[in-house]
Amino acid sequence: MSSEGKSPDRGMPLIGDKFPELEVQTTQGKIDLPEDYSGRWFVLFSHPGDFTPVCTTEFVSFAKRYDQFQDKDCDLIGLSIDQVFSHMKWTEWIKDELGVEIPFPIIADNTGNTAKELGMIHPGKGSNTVRAVFVVDDQGIIRTILYYPQELGRNIDEILRVLEGLQTSDSSAAGGQGHVAIPADWPENDLVGDEVIVEPASTEAQAKENLEKYECYDWWLCHKKLEE
Repeated sequence: MSSEGKSPDRGMPLIGDKFPELEVQTTQGKIDLPEDYSGRWFVLFSHPGDFTPVCTTEFVSFAKRYDQFQDKDCDLIGLSIDQVFSHMKWTEWIKDELGVEIPFPIIADNTGNTAKELGMIHPGKGSNTVRAVFVVDDQGIIRTILYYPQELGRNIDEILRVLEGLQTSDSSAAGGQGHVAIPADWPENDLVGDEVIVEPASTEAQAKENLEKYECYDWWLCHKKLEE
């Protein structure tokens, strides 16, 4: 994959690509992506439109978990093709009627250019953006992409889990504990609980070592607790 933006011959960026350089107008002023978030993670998520019921429930959920994202050195950025004035009136309504303040910026992509650049517009759904999620790391690399249909609201706790899992895997490698993978439903996996999966052995000698060093179901399925 390319690390300089869009993958070759593709109409949208992919996992492992550098997030495209974009200047966007938001409810908190202009932002240069990903430059303004250098050294921090960010989650950029699109919604079909302001003043819509499912999107409102999502924004409330994101706002209520905002501090949890911040604790993980991660910022939130919303986006739709509505104008900035619509975003401002909508967030004002959410605060006045639901008692929840939206603390993160919302991109006003009224031209649709940013949504098209990121592949957020489905040709069968008119001009509205789909429910897309981009999880971008502190180096500006896209680590996860999630897409939901307009009729299905997102699970914000799962997005938090994705973020924590990626950061846990990165920290293990950076801290000299080796590369690890994150199991299903982590940190409450049915087989290994809150432990992580050890990188499978690539030699017979390493397979034997792993069996002696870790808890294993077999040489290719070993798990361990991460050191604090």
